[in-house]
Amino acid sequence: MSVLSLAASAVVLGVALGTGLLLVVGRLPRWAAPSLSRRVAPYLRDIADPLGITPLPPAAVTSSWRLLRDRLASSWVALGGGGSVARRLRQAGWRQDVVTFRARQLGWAVGGLGAGGLLVVALTLLGRGGPTLAVLPPLFAAAGVLGCDYRLTRAARQRIARVEEELPTVLEFLSLCLAAGEGLRDALRRVGEVGSGVLTGELRAAVLASGTGSSLPDALLSVSKNLDVPALARAIEHLVAAMDRGAPLAHVLQEQAVDAREDAKRGLLELAGRKEILMLLPLVFLILPLSVLFAIFPGIVMLRLGVG
Repeated sequence: MSVLSLAASAVVLGVALGTGLLLVVGRLPRWAAPSLSRRVAPYLRDIADPLGITPLPPAAVTSSWRLLRDRLASSWVALGGGGSVARRLRQAGWRQDVVTFRARQLGWAVGGLGAGGLLVVALTLLGRGGPTLAVLPPLFAAAGVLGCDYRLTRAARQRIARVEEELPTVLEFLSLCLAAGEGLRDALRRVGEVGSGVLTGELRAAVLASGTGSSLPDALLSVSKNLDVPALARAIEHLVAAMDRGAPLAHVLQEQAVDAREDAKRGLLELAGRKEILMLLPLVFLILPLSVLFAIFPGIVMLRLGVG
């Protein structure tokens, strides 16, 4: 056996040994001290649970891997890029902070590194190994990091696109409700109950926040900040200004709906201009060759047959 084969066999045996030891350690009894809340809970049962029928929750065990992961993720966040990640998390609607996302990204990197290592070991055992295989684990780890980031970016873009599509309809429906004599909070509640999109879900959350202590303008501005859509931010700013000045809200919303539709048309034109070359690909490589083929093929057949 070659040196690479021996090294691959050693890696396989080491991974098997480590997995077995981790399984054994995982089945051992927990020797960690109980938490403070668990120690104090029996003496407060007369307040929290007078009848004593609610069982104590299981003790939360914080693994060393979780602590190490959180520390590494915090160090990664300190390097920069947290603002962009936080904005995309808000746009995608993911209920997690930057540290949690970086921890997940770190997990993807570790998984990619392990997959690359397994691939290197398998190729080495099959006799197809070489020094160039050493770059596979780092490449797989980088692919895991970039794949997690791309997944977040794609989710944010898709959600923002849905908000931009729903915005004109929601604004027009709000203007109709206001013109019918309803108040702004009732109109928002009606839109939230009738609609089932992303924007209507955010409006339901704004109405709930306004009913639990927050003011309605602050709740709407929070929706604008979380989604970070220019058309929505402009509409909410005009709406809040109209509320402060006492202007007719139905007319303001109708104008914002018209502006949102114009922005959507302008966006479609810009998208068509950016993808003009891609739109020509089917014409050049599919339609044009078929047209030439239909025009020339009968003449070639007639010449081969000697007709004409």
